[in-house]
Amino acid sequence: MTADTIREPLTRSSEDYLKAIFHLTQGGEAAGTTDLAQALDLAPASVSGMIKRLSEQGLLAHEPYRGVKLTAEGRRIALRMLRRHRVIESYLVARLDYSWDTVHDEAERLEHAVSDVLVERMAAALGNPLVDPHGDPIPGANGEMLELAHVPLSEVAVGDAVVVRRVDSADAARLRYIADAGLVPGTAVTVVDRQPFRGPMTVRAPSGERIVGHDLAALLLCSRGPR
Repeated sequence: MTADTIREPLTRSSEDYLKAIFHLTQGGEAAGTTDLAQALDLAPASVSGMIKRLSEQGLLAHEPYRGVKLTAEGRRIALRMLRRHRVIESYLVARLDYSWDTVHDEAERLEHAVSDVLVERMAAALGNPLVDPHGDPIPGANGEMLELAHVPLSEVAVGDAVVVRRVDSADAARLRYIADAGLVPGTAVTVVDRQPFRGPMTVRAPSGERIVGHDLAALLLCSRGPR
């Protein structure tokens, strides 16, 4: 089904559902009603109704006893919304002096209102970046998205040197803490010590040695390549 055959116009809520399902199914698994309800902070009954509506529009495919996945058209729309969100975040940080911990909510509001023309002009003004301020890949205008293999800092062995590439969180308090610790994307770090049983680890960064808890380290996605 193409966009021309969708009879019911997509609402902001519909677009949010498609984007949430994209995130939940990136590992290849289907998205269950409970997981989707938790992701969107909604009641399961409300989610079930919207899933039915989006399925009827040809945007979701239901897998019995498992959940739903995006159809090709549903994925196209989800990536379009993701591109809008991440380009807007990048523009707000680069051109309007927003901090990386404040742009998520602003982009959530703007992504539904701006035109594709404006998004493309924002992207062009920034030199068509491949990642947003958090290191998340920005889908291309053609609907393709580069996905690089990253390892969580929590899994890096003692003595290994890596570069932080991506922060897997939109929580403002966490982002401020990470920035204050000097562990933003592009930062080279070396694991100095690690405590057992999911304990904290010590890393050396240009800003000095830092103690990082396991859960926070799991959000810092790294690579062993050059900066």
